[in-house]
Amino acid sequence: MNPSFVTGGSGVVGGAVVQRLRERGDEVIGLARSDAARNALEARGARVVRGDLFDDEALARGMDGCEMVFHVAGVNALCLDDPTAMLRANIDGPPAVVRAAARTGVRRVVHTSSAATIGEPEGSLGREDTPHRGWYLSHYERSKTEGERAALEAGQAEHVEVVCVNPSSVQGPGRAGGTARILLAFLDGRLKLFVDTNVSIVDIGDCATGHVLAAERGRPGERYILNGVNLSVADALRLAAEVAGVDRRPRLVPRGLATAAATVVERAFHLARRRPPVCGEMVRTLIHGHRYDGSRAVRELGLRYTDPRVTVRRTVEWARGAGFLRRA
Repeated sequence: MNPSFVTGGSGVVGGAVVQRLRERGDEVIGLARSDAARNALEARGARVVRGDLFDDEALARGMDGCEMVFHVAGVNALCLDDPTAMLRANIDGPPAVVRAAARTGVRRVVHTSSAATIGEPEGSLGREDTPHRGWYLSHYERSKTEGERAALEAGQAEHVEVVCVNPSSVQGPGRAGGTARILLAFLDGRLKLFVDTNVSIVDIGDCATGHVLAAERGRPGERYILNGVNLSVADALRLAAEVAGVDRRPRLVPRGLATAAATVVERAFHLARRRPPVCGEMVRTLIHGHRYDGSRAVRELGLRYTDPRVTVRRTVEWARGAGFLRRA
């Protein structure tokens, strides 16, 4: 089998994809912007090419002789003072990778999008064909939506098969941000107040397997939501406390109070010229909540989802070992 080229292979999701490819004996070539990224890729058994998403020569060297490209690199952040770098990476990066694939004769690109691109109305169940609500919760959602669209358009123009995978909140060993940050802070007793909303979770191993299956079985021009479970925040926290063996009870606050508090905190931090821990787009995203239907990946790709209790247990065990849980 020809080698596969992976961008973002030093990150949490990209690293899991590299690991899954290596486990089945595939040769992997990874793009690295820094020495730290190079070291992480080499530790996972990948061959390294130095460069970034906009380095045409590096992309050509990495993709030469490859049949598949996994474009996982991207920026996932909220509350940025200046989102320019994220917008460039997430919007301009995907079509640049697809065009490079076309120049080097790569047949297929699997693009790591996000379930956030579904843009489902509040309270609804998001599916691949759900009409977008027409506005964005955050700069991140906008960037991933426009980047996905650009990748698919470039695929059509360059005659490259582009398949999109759209993970919900990825959880598992190695993940300490996003929803995991909230769960871990709750388990450690550092966070006690929460907004009543919904969360959608996919195990990191399932996310990596979904990428590989999309490369093998995904239909060009289509997208596949990767989502194992939908939970209310209260149920997710209760599950985490039960699995971790701690006595924690979340307190839910009204949404209006959360919005007002976030506004006050954000203004205070801006006046102090410091980056706020919360912001308007973070609260909008949290209050909106998400529920996704991940069944298409089961039907068409053959993906099987991990029991959420197993995902939470692995996350807790890893977090304890990594020092993220000191009191739980």
